[in-house]
Amino acid sequence: MAEKDYVALNRAGWTKSNAQYTDRAAHDSWAQDEITWGQWSIPERDVRILPGLEGKDVIELGCGTAYFGSWLKRAGARHVVGVDVTPAQLETARRMDEEFGVGLELIEANAEEVPLPDDSFDVAFSEYGASIWCDPALWIAEAARLLRPGGELVFMRGSTLRILCAPDQGKTTDRLMRPQKGMYRFDWEDEDWDGVEFHPSTSGMLRILRENGFQLLDFRELFAPGDAEDHEYYDDPPAEWAKHWPAEEIWRLRLQRR
Repeated sequence: MAEKDYVALNRAGWTKSNAQYTDRAAHDSWAQDEITWGQWSIPERDVRILPGLEGKDVIELGCGTAYFGSWLKRAGARHVVGVDVTPAQLETARRMDEEFGVGLELIEANAEEVPLPDDSFDVAFSEYGASIWCDPALWIAEAARLLRPGGELVFMRGSTLRILCAPDQGKTTDRLMRPQKGMYRFDWEDEDWDGVEFHPSTSGMLRILRENGFQLLDFRELFAPGDAEDHEYYDDPPAEWAKHWPAEEIWRLRLQRR
């Protein structure tokens, strides 16, 4: 099957990002003792959304430098596979895995088409990976294929409100900048990033999930903590914005049927 246009664009964007930031940030992330979420590193001990991981087989879809997969493995997962389409990110992930001795399996592949058998995993996971850079109609169907019956899907993405307040160029504002009707694919072009992000509305995402047999178990909207400051690299949305409106959201679902 021919590679879709957005795959090459996003691969190029993450190759650039890896050179500018994610490679040098990887060591500190892998060395971290606890699981944290998103732009402001909110601890999982406060969020409490992950399923039990002890003895589970986990796949991370769009793993990047695979720091989150390393946390899941150290939290008790039996086997963690990270899938990513960007060789530079995987090179960093492999170097970190060798240094820390975690024992991840890392595969170069599009998370919409993973070269692994059906019913291989207990948990599928994505933190700003496939969850925003792949077509949800495709990657969610692929997650359902890879999961065993009763398996769980957990993913994080930016909030719908944040997308609606984001202009085509410049920082997120306190005003609605785009219509919600028909929202799905967003082509970003500016001096810092050229890439394609997918973000159906909340109801649109629920429809896709239901069509693929998923039942919603939990949903969280995350705000920046009161003492948060702008991130060194991911500086949009600004911390002050995210103290008032939810910038990020986490979904947890169970596979009921195919």
